[in-house]
Amino acid sequence: MYIGVGIFLLVVGAIITFAYTGDATLGGVLSVHAVGWICIIAGVLAIILSLVMRPRRDTGSYSTRRVSQTDPNTGTRVDETHVDRDR
Repeated sequence: MYIGVGIFLLVVGAIITFAYTGDATLGGVLSVHAVGWICIIAGVLAIILSLVMRPRRDTGSYSTRRVSQTDPNTGTRVDETHVDRDR
């Protein structure tokens, strides 16, 4: 999800930085081009962090063993499934 946010910030920052030709400031303190660079940096950080912090997918395999028995006292069937991780 954050990859999409990072790409969005990257694109908006690039548009503000490189395509905007005006010389405006935000509140007389911050340049619009500075806001563009901040968006670009935030977008790159969002993409990098989303790739680094995503959960690792374990490609290990599993084997299962199913055992069915009949309880001699009650006559009911008992099913057991054992799952073992192959390493």
